[in-house]
Amino acid sequence: MAKSGAVNYYPQQPQPGYPVGEVFAPPLRPPQGQQEWSTGLCGCFDDPGNCCITCLCPCITFGQIAEIVDKGSSSCGVSGALYGLLCSFTGCQCIYSCFYRKKMREQYSLPASPCADCLVHCCCEGFALCQEYRELKNRGFDMSIGWQGNMEKMNGGVQMVPPPMQGGMHY
Repeated sequence: MAKSGAVNYYPQQPQPGYPVGEVFAPPLRPPQGQQEWSTGLCGCFDDPGNCCITCLCPCITFGQIAEIVDKGSSSCGVSGALYGLLCSFTGCQCIYSCFYRKKMREQYSLPASPCADCLVHCCCEGFALCQEYRELKNRGFDMSIGWQGNMEKMNGGVQMVPPPMQGGMHY
């Protein structure tokens, strides 16, 4: 059964037990134990805008999901274009997208529900993409700004920049 309400594993304030004055980093993994999906597979009309976009151009939704699940190591555009090419030339885009569902489930300890990832994507591709999109959105991600935008938002608008390098050896 799906829980109602948003689940956010990226709290904005330090939790008890963190020393005061130290940098607080959100947990990379959710609490141990299996969690539930925040919405059901057939809850597409919970977000009608995303439902329409996914029906008309699923590569957009897939690209947004892939960028967040990959934590910014792949871009929305590249992932979406690859998905679109697979769809156009092979019709087997569901095999590609099922790997992202599996990766997302592992990141958030979600069950393989209602059945195996590849079966969900092969039989219900649009429903699966909409559910994954809603799950990330309910976990606090703004899907329209990508991974980098979400990280800046979660860090209070502060962009993390490496310190400047000192000059080399001088003679």
